Amino acid sequence: MARNYKSTQALEPSLPSREDILAFIARSRGRVGKREIAREFGLSGADKIALKHLLDEFSEEGAVQRTRKGFNAPGALPSSLVADITGRDRDGELIAVPSEWNDDNGKPPRILVTVPKRLGGAAPGVGSRVLLRLADGGSDHHPSGRVIKVLEKLRQRILGVFRRLPNGEGQVVPIEKRNAGRDLMVRPGDTANTRDGELVAIEPLRGSRGGPPMARIVERIGEVNSEKAISLIAIYSHDIPHVFRKDTLEEAEAAKPATMSGREDWRRLPLITIDPADAKDHDDAVHAEPDTNPGNPGGHILTVAIADVAAYVRPDTPLDREALIRGNSVYFPDRVVPMLPERISNDLCSLRPNVDRPALAVRMIVAADGRKLSHSFHRVMMKSAAKLSYQQAQAAINGNPDETTGPLLEPVLRPLWAAYASLKAERDGRGPLDLDLPERKILLKPNGTVDRVIVPERLDAHRLIEEFMILANVAAAETLEAKKTPLVYRVHDEPSMEKIIALREFLHTLDIPLSKQGAMRPNQFNTILERVAGTDNAHLVNDVVLRSQSQAEYSADNIGHFGLNLRRYAHFTSPIRRYSDLIVHRALIRALHLGEDGLPSEMTPALLNEIAGRISATERRAMTAERETIDRLIAHFLADHVGEIFQGRVSGVIKSGLFVKLLETGADGFVPAATIGHDYYRFEEGSHQLIGAATGESFQLGDVVSVKLVEAAPFAGALRFEIVSDGTRRRPPGRRAGAMRRPRITDRKGNGAKRKAAQAAGGKRRR
Repeated sequence: MARNYKSTQALEPSLPSREDILAFIARSRGRVGKREIAREFGLSGADKIALKHLLDEFSEEGAVQRTRKGFNAPGALPSSLVADITGRDRDGELIAVPSEWNDDNGKPPRILVTVPKRLGGAAPGVGSRVLLRLADGGSDHHPSGRVIKVLEKLRQRILGVFRRLPNGEGQVVPIEKRNAGRDLMVRPGDTANTRDGELVAIEPLRGSRGGPPMARIVERIGEVNSEKAISLIAIYSHDIPHVFRKDTLEEAEAAKPATMSGREDWRRLPLITIDPADAKDHDDAVHAEPDTNPGNPGGHILTVAIADVAAYVRPDTPLDREALIRGNSVYFPDRVVPMLPERISNDLCSLRPNVDRPALAVRMIVAADGRKLSHSFHRVMMKSAAKLSYQQAQAAINGNPDETTGPLLEPVLRPLWAAYASLKAERDGRGPLDLDLPERKILLKPNGTVDRVIVPERLDAHRLIEEFMILANVAAAETLEAKKTPLVYRVHDEPSMEKIIALREFLHTLDIPLSKQGAMRPNQFNTILERVAGTDNAHLVNDVVLRSQSQAEYSADNIGHFGLNLRRYAHFTSPIRRYSDLIVHRALIRALHLGEDGLPSEMTPALLNEIAGRISATERRAMTAERETIDRLIAHFLADHVGEIFQGRVSGVIKSGLFVKLLETGADGFVPAATIGHDYYRFEEGSHQLIGAATGESFQLGDVVSVKLVEAAPFAGALRFEIVSDGTRRRPPGRRAGAMRRPRITDRKGNGAKRKAAQAAGGKRRR
């Protein structure tokens, strides 16, 4: 029964203590809203209004985290999460920590792991990654989690570079930073034909006491003197499955083309695909035409057709099980690690021109202002009229059609662009987050070496496809909600209060106000971005606003998509490369009775949440592997340019130094604070800068600087720079700042002279 804390005498609102409310939020599993708090403490009427004000105070203070669905304690854990088992406690029980953790919430919690007996020999051990369902309790006040699934077994392999020694033995130098300095020896009889400098996978062996650590080579991967081996490093170090199992390949090869059975015939509709020029699979096609309905003047009928992967990948088959393990395709500059075998992804499900292909399509009616008025889903047989690249389609619209786009210009392309103009108007009115963050692309030579790094031009053709796909994704989520069918949403939470406070403090240093009232909306960030567009601070503010955002993920619980400013959103448009989209396809087939290969009835929201946790983890794994590969490729490319001067932009500021991103290549490197100039620098967290104690010279996030490349470590993907340009003397907000020459305080022999100069100027020693 709810406890009543209200006074029987006072007419003014009477609330429980702050400690009682915070304790209730902390012990509540997951999110808790005002309704749950009021029910717990028996509050009503004026008490609820007072409670709202108190909760607002808690958010401002950082005592609770505000989310779209309510509140939770800072660093509170969800009901289920992916965790890494890191060791055992004094009683021998397994201990895990969350695989992903925001350092702003302090140290990651240690979770006591319970292993169900049903796992038997498949039970996890130290080094395993598992999906846990959390429960209250646990020893020493640690949370307790029960293993739902083992995601990755105990890692025994280490990736390294083989070095042959004069005595015939071999030595393996590990690639991963966490194993740095832990070189392992390989006995002469175990080296076989392994060549010096070859990339190998090894398994540690138990060595004798006092002897060097030993290992045996379990796989020779290839030469490391080529950029083609660099993506292999990411694949192996992140345990990305890249070789399909035999039963998976057998099922894929045995698959037969889908037939017309149960499908509508849309083969006369001139759908076209618009993709990158080097795309090998094409899973989405589009079409638009004016709506002839007099009740919708200026409106359009939009069609988005998506490859019907569900027709070939049935639930709980080898293809399905391996697709779930992979979670998504992973894209490297020199290769793709696909979620599905090529027989499915590049053949049967690729919407090739003039070939019959099964598809799941959505037809949408939009008004002249871009509002979606209605939509319907159909299971069809289609035939793509053409395969176009973004540049090819854009050139035709710009007045330069070729032999392929010429016949399509008036009947197909112009209606698409007219419909896009309506969708763009709706987008502008909706106001999604509009960050200006150009993406770089590495171009390789035929031999696999880096040719150059470019920033591809952002075309209306890109934006057109983006808006069509977003609208189709919204339609999918709306349909499944209306049919009360469980699904996996693509969700993006609003920024945490802690990050908003930090952003507000930073913007204050630039004389840019950020309201303290009410919940944040994307258009508030857009107003800030518009204010700095075209100024020297544009890159800086875009970077800081990006860092203030939460990370998008998958969930069976809908909290909306903050960045797109949408209430409901689900990934539907890329089932060839994302398992989340395949789930949504199956859910639509089940909800709309479009076949027998829909989402199984036993697929409950709880099970979907487990899958959402897994595919969110594989997505983050892919992003990390892709980023590390690009870092290693560029470090490899720059290894021959040590000593040269480059222009860069400060991309990060921490106590120990500066991160600098080179303007030409996008390469990231580090500048240790101890090597900067002739001053002693202190870290100003709020303004993201290092400030010289004696001179006032500063280096801030977003500053353009000249740096000399001092060291390049290709396998680690690490670069070290030295600042060779002057900093800036900055004054308090509202006053102008200018570049300055740094005075010659002393020589460069260490920090001692710097500290003395700083102390003479009233500076404090950095800690």
